[in-house]
Amino acid sequence: MKQYDVVVIGAGPAGLAAACEAYQNGAGKILVVERDKEPGGILNQCIHNGFGLHYFKEELTGPEYAGRFIEMLNNTNAELMLDTMVLAVTEDRKISMINPRDGYFTVQAGAVVLAMGCRERTRGAIGIPGTRPAGVFTAGAAQRYVNIEGYMVGKKVVILGSGDIGLIMARRMTLEGAKVAACVELMPYSNGLNRNIVQCLNDYGIPLYLSHTITEIRGKRRVEGVVVSRVDGGGKPVPGTERFFDCDTVLLSVGLIPENELSRSAGIALDPRTKGPVVYENMETSIPGIFASGNVVHVHDLVDFVTAESQRAGAAAADFCRRKEQPGGEPAVAIESGENVGCTVPQHIRPDRIDQYAEVFFRVGRVFSNSEIEVASGGRVLSVFKREHMAPGEMERIVIPKKFLENASGGAVTVSAKEAKEN
Repeated sequence: MKQYDVVVIGAGPAGLAAACEAYQNGAGKILVVERDKEPGGILNQCIHNGFGLHYFKEELTGPEYAGRFIEMLNNTNAELMLDTMVLAVTEDRKISMINPRDGYFTVQAGAVVLAMGCRERTRGAIGIPGTRPAGVFTAGAAQRYVNIEGYMVGKKVVILGSGDIGLIMARRMTLEGAKVAACVELMPYSNGLNRNIVQCLNDYGIPLYLSHTITEIRGKRRVEGVVVSRVDGGGKPVPGTERFFDCDTVLLSVGLIPENELSRSAGIALDPRTKGPVVYENMETSIPGIFASGNVVHVHDLVDFVTAESQRAGAAAADFCRRKEQPGGEPAVAIESGENVGCTVPQHIRPDRIDQYAEVFFRVGRVFSNSEIEVASGGRVLSVFKREHMAPGEMERIVIPKKFLENASGGAVTVSAKEAKEN
């Protein structure tokens, strides 16, 4: 059985950044395993720009961003194993995998970084009524067909959901000559970044129907049209508001789910809100020596944040391998979701393991204008962060000083979002 210091599962932006950082922090033998035939992950099909503004301080396309990290990886001693599917990860960090060259085999890792990314919700997951014709795609699948495989998926399109991939595909399909009749969103707000609403819908005159959903798909062999209805505050269709759209294609941009079959089978604790592993401040999961980062932990809106998070995981994995005796038993502070906050990452912070402060990421449950993020413990407000705008589609980041965590009442800190108080 081959032995490695660090094994990274996934060669997308998270895996590439984690592997490079593990090397920079002294990891000797590093293995990066990728099920696709090329590294880069989802970035390879994201040919639009807007990547790298935070990390590289310049605007790049997805393949350009991935290419820079692939070049960094090539300058390390890491072994990259492509076209290889990981089948299982055990608690003692044995990793079973399979590929056409070597068949089935197992390697032993000193530390593991899970970076498998996420997958899209499908029509079956949301249960749209109607017939089952061809022409219904997830937005990401359509993006791959158009940008990588070179196939046009349709000519008259309706998009359900206003996630970033759906918004970007509205523009992409328009540029390829298709007519995008509408983008339909169940919620009273968009789930995508505001810049994508402007650049992908408004700039091309594509209407966005908020508080609407598809209530029927019509067609025999191919999609012939959809019925769109307005919904009430509970998400139920309102009778009499039906509207028919003639189309041959439906794209679904209805949410992403962290890819956590391996995490679950390894016995790693999962957060029911993020659907990803519960992690500590250094991205370590509930099993010592197994770390996770990127969209496998929680769905990000910017790849730059994925990179920063994954570098933290890679450095921690290298540190875990380097230590002959692992620390343990340090008190941890629980980071809890308060009013209007859906989930937080990390879920636990060990004050003894941070220098000055800890980063906390979260999403709010509704749209805010002038607002405040409140950090409290035991009924006492520790800190307040002002925000001019917050929305569920945009991830928020705050930093909590170490001294606040050390003095947390009952070992817990609560993060809440509220309307700003009038002066």
